[in-house]
Amino acid sequence: MPRASGGTAPALLLLHGEERFLVEEKARALIAGWKEELVSDFGYEPLDGGALTAARLQDAILQAPFLDPIHVVWARGVPATRAESMAPGLAQVPATTRLLMTINGRIGATNKLAKAVTAAGGKVEESQRMRGRALTDWTVKRAEELGLTRTVGMQVARVTHADLGVVDSELRKLAAYKESGAKLTPEAVNELLAGAREDEVFKLTDNILPHPTAQAWTIAHNLTRSGYQPTSIAYRIARHLALVLEVRAKQDRGESLQNIQSNMSQHSFVVQKAYDAARSVQPDRLEAALRAIRDYEWEVKSGQVDAELGLEVLLSRL
Repeated sequence: MPRASGGTAPALLLLHGEERFLVEEKARALIAGWKEELVSDFGYEPLDGGALTAARLQDAILQAPFLDPIHVVWARGVPATRAESMAPGLAQVPATTRLLMTINGRIGATNKLAKAVTAAGGKVEESQRMRGRALTDWTVKRAEELGLTRTVGMQVARVTHADLGVVDSELRKLAAYKESGAKLTPEAVNELLAGAREDEVFKLTDNILPHPTAQAWTIAHNLTRSGYQPTSIAYRIARHLALVLEVRAKQDRGESLQNIQSNMSQHSFVVQKAYDAARSVQPDRLEAALRAIRDYEWEVKSGQVDAELGLEVLLSRL
């Protein structure tokens, strides 16, 4: 017979999926609800999923409550590639244990851990990547929850990168601006949204590798004209190149895209772009580009070159 907690949530829940923001949001809400049933700090046991073993998980699950009516366990951030190895840890789940497991990435329905959770009377939930209309609807709903209008929600959906974490952050910033008493006009929204120029930054980095295209100069010029600082643009390029270099190293070790996405903190969309770019460029070229950006930043800070003109020179060096 399935086990259930005091509310509608099951006492054993596994959350996974490509939309990590939703996984984390659901997890925090559930843990907060379970903690309300506790009377001491002894009843809550967080576990680092990255270093977790089945034996350690089982020890935590079998731990009897001390001062509390239940024992809450959160195994957070288990890599998708190691999920199946956790299955033996769920051989026994006492009725006094509340267990939440979150996975970095997506696992299939036939995964051994998913089956073990179901067999123990728990529930498995997947947070799928939001796109198109679903993403817009989510953005508008979140905007209304924060006291913003549907119009603002639609505006954010149009100009912000399709990452729920970024969308939520931008909406909260707009809500805070409104609460300060300032008028939230369409012009103010455009000025406040960092994501309004985020797509252009992505286009720029896309046109940097394997070699800068003619469009790279046009995009960089448009960004500086819109108020983006040249050194900030260089910093974003450096972050992207460093990510590509890291992904390339993982590729050379034979790691798959799914494995790389599961073990990196960046959004899977961003890692996907880095993965594709990494296949067309050599590590020594990436390292040389990072050195060129470092030299550019030093030249600007020391007053040797104008930041905007120096950025154009930097692109030619890359």
